[in-house]
Amino acid sequence: MAEKKVSMLTAFKTIIWPRRNLVFIGLLLIVISKAASFVAPLSLKYLMDDIIPNKDIDFLKLLVGAVAFAILVQSVTSFLLTKILSVQAQFLISELRAQVQKKVLSLPISFFDNAKSGALVSRIMSDVEGVRNLIGTGLVQLVGGTITAVVSLILLLRISWTMTIFTLVPLAIFALIALKAFKIIRPIFRNRGKINAEVTGRLTETLGGVRVIKGFNAEEQENKIFEKGVDRLFQNVKKSLTATAFMTSSSTFLLGIATTGIMGIGGYKIMMDELTIGEFLTFTFLLGLMVAPIVQMSNIGSQLTEALAGLDRTEELMNMIPESDEENRTIILDDIQGDIVFDDVSFAYEEDKEVLHNINFEVKSGNVVALVGSSGSGKSTIAGLAATFLNPQSGKITIDGKDVAKVNLNSFRQHLGVVLQDDFLFEGTIRENILFPRPNASEEQLQQAVLAAYVNEFTDRFEEGLDTLIGERGVKLSGGQRQRIAIARAVLADPKILILDEATSNLDTESEALIQKSLAALTEGRTTFVIAHRLSTIRKANQILVIENGKIAEEGTHDELIAKEGRYFNLFTYQARI
Repeated sequence: MAEKKVSMLTAFKTIIWPRRNLVFIGLLLIVISKAASFVAPLSLKYLMDDIIPNKDIDFLKLLVGAVAFAILVQSVTSFLLTKILSVQAQFLISELRAQVQKKVLSLPISFFDNAKSGALVSRIMSDVEGVRNLIGTGLVQLVGGTITAVVSLILLLRISWTMTIFTLVPLAIFALIALKAFKIIRPIFRNRGKINAEVTGRLTETLGGVRVIKGFNAEEQENKIFEKGVDRLFQNVKKSLTATAFMTSSSTFLLGIATTGIMGIGGYKIMMDELTIGEFLTFTFLLGLMVAPIVQMSNIGSQLTEALAGLDRTEELMNMIPESDEENRTIILDDIQGDIVFDDVSFAYEEDKEVLHNINFEVKSGNVVALVGSSGSGKSTIAGLAATFLNPQSGKITIDGKDVAKVNLNSFRQHLGVVLQDDFLFEGTIRENILFPRPNASEEQLQQAVLAAYVNEFTDRFEEGLDTLIGERGVKLSGGQRQRIAIARAVLADPKILILDEATSNLDTESEALIQKSLAALTEGRTTFVIAHRLSTIRKANQILVIENGKIAEEGTHDELIAKEGRYFNLFTYQARI
């Protein structure tokens, strides 16, 4: 299947046309600027053929004044063009970045599972950069150059049609070479964006995993991987530079031939009195005005090609289907009780490779359901389905009797709270991280969450207290401290449905005892899914599901399952002996 490409017409409709008023002002300024640029070359004929031979001082003063005024007009219009179009282009880039970032955050979890965060950063920040050329410098040069070339051509034909035709032949050949080259360059630019995203993605991973790299003395292999990436980028740039250089050298050669021919033809015509020296000089300057934008086309074409290649990749992201699916998810949950039912639910991350098989269970509002079992059995997948991070391949999940597949995600997730094994903390202060779900919460509510999760046990020892900076991903804190901040965040969110995925895994025995108290308060009155390897943490769960190979092997309370002396009994007694 061929990749869909953004055409210049599409770019015009979506980017240029909505800003037509500003673009129109810009085009008007271009016309004024280019009109002013013709004053100097056209005045040469009068200078050489009329003023100097007749020694007309008054006419000379008038001509010099006109040229000086034209140069002033060019300077002012050039400044205004930059002020209007270039600034608008940068505003457009910021707008597009915001739109792309908003779109990326709307995509389902499965998309992020298959994408590198660094690559996405590159796509959001870099791919839209080129659009500045659509309403900025590229457009100015393209339109202004076209106007200049057409007017120059008309004036050149009036001076000498034979000399003009002679110059058009090499220019036509150059135009054909340029069109061919642009077809080659566009895929190169498109591929460059992809390579750049991959290299950026790997670099982001390297910097994020620096402790692991140093711990295994693996700096050398990471250096080699990065070197390979930047070499791929270099090879790509080399290809585009080669194509651009070929166009530039072709233009130099062909225009050189044209210039040489003009010298011969012009000299002959002057000797035959068919052309004045003033007309020849004017012709030469006008030829320069016509040729300059055509030569610039290699640069302009590269800019516009880069812009369209970036838009191709941006369009790919913007056309992806968001997880919200507003057409089908029409049920709004203003309030929920928290009754959740899994009805014959199956799920697969890859086609024909099911990880859950026909799961059936019911969780009553306010109850705690614990999911236990060996690694890879499907516990986290069940929690992911309950949190609407994943969608079942078959079967149905209901919340208070309503099909979750038809429920508006925002209305559901405002009642959801999660505490994960490796919970993510943002760079900033402890206070900012706890306030994350409810930035406008009162100081009293914040302090209640801090006390409930025993965060004050360690923040009281910090000089800055809750305003202590924790570094990227909370690297300045211990695992247990990070976990308690994550639990405080969940307490503050006050959710009706709570997902605790190995919430006590990073805690020492003392911290765990404190957290068990706070979790008991946190889960009270909330429908809670608990995933835990430490079975001692789930003894008080209302129901325990033993998951093995994607199926429910056993179900019941702690005492019921111990009495059965089955899989749960074996797991519990094994841990008790350790």
